[in-house]
Amino acid sequence: MRLISLAQRARHAFSAPVRQAVPAFTRFASIRNFATEGDAVAEPAKKNYQITSVDAGLKSFRPLTPSLRHTVLIDKSNLWKGRPVRELTRRLKKNAGRNNQGRITVRHRGGGHKKLYRFIDFKRQIFDQPAVVQRFEYDPCRSAFIALIAYPDNTVSYIIAPQGLKVGQSVTSSMTEELDVNPGNCMPLRNMPIGTTFHNLELYPGKGGQVARSAGTSCQLVDKRGKPGYALVRISSKEQRYVKLDAMGTVGEVSNPFHNQVKLGKAGRKRWMGWRPSVRGVAMNPVDHPMGGGEGRSSGGRDPCSPWGQLSKGWKTNRKKKKNKLVVVPRGGTRR
Repeated sequence: MRLISLAQRARHAFSAPVRQAVPAFTRFASIRNFATEGDAVAEPAKKNYQITSVDAGLKSFRPLTPSLRHTVLIDKSNLWKGRPVRELTRRLKKNAGRNNQGRITVRHRGGGHKKLYRFIDFKRQIFDQPAVVQRFEYDPCRSAFIALIAYPDNTVSYIIAPQGLKVGQSVTSSMTEELDVNPGNCMPLRNMPIGTTFHNLELYPGKGGQVARSAGTSCQLVDKRGKPGYALVRISSKEQRYVKLDAMGTVGEVSNPFHNQVKLGKAGRKRWMGWRPSVRGVAMNPVDHPMGGGEGRSSGGRDPCSPWGQLSKGWKTNRKKKKNKLVVVPRGGTRR
């Protein structure tokens, strides 16, 4: 009976493989087929490919209810509608803003829908093997879409989907060979032409991408001759910094560029995302907030602040620290 149930699962795309002992941050899965009871030879499983696309726009709604009048959401009709690869997911435990002592360290968190964390391959360390894009999926743990790619040895993994990538397209990662500047190809900065737009930038070679991973973000290669062994990179925050030439980057801008134009439309959708209501300080009592109390509607009687008295309108909270010598232009674009 176990073989029959496994055969039924094999009829769907990417049936459950055997879990491999690979570190979580570079976890992969392999595709295998199962034989039905009584079959002499195992027939290959039929892959139910669904044509998906990384291109997604905005959608609005008819104002049938007050909340729908101003709602603007991302159109995900072109994404994969099935479940993710089981071996590339993990259950996320909810903390509701509590630390290991059970005390609230982040306010206004709690509830929300269940989530499965998808393991993303930020390192792309399977070199010189072309992988074929299978489908594009929604990831509840990040603003960008993700792509499932399959290698020639039936190994599959998730990567961040760049704009312009298509199902069936081949993507490659290489440290030595000079690849075409196509979306999804991963290469070190020394092999990129000047002016290339890329994402998933490594700050330290071999550590995995840390910069330009959210929706619509990208970096641009500015110069490779200013400092020996380093490349000058411009980030989305207008910061310009030196990064080692051996650091990897993936060509293209991150998908879902309209993420910042979403309007949730109602408070309930914010609750689905795990956010709880926020109470204004002027609506509290004096014992609860420095701006609380007063007769009638008051402005708080002082500059806006947090419940612990920290000013909240432009007050610099970061401590003065040693300047990073690799940063040429800090965030905001103001040259030092």
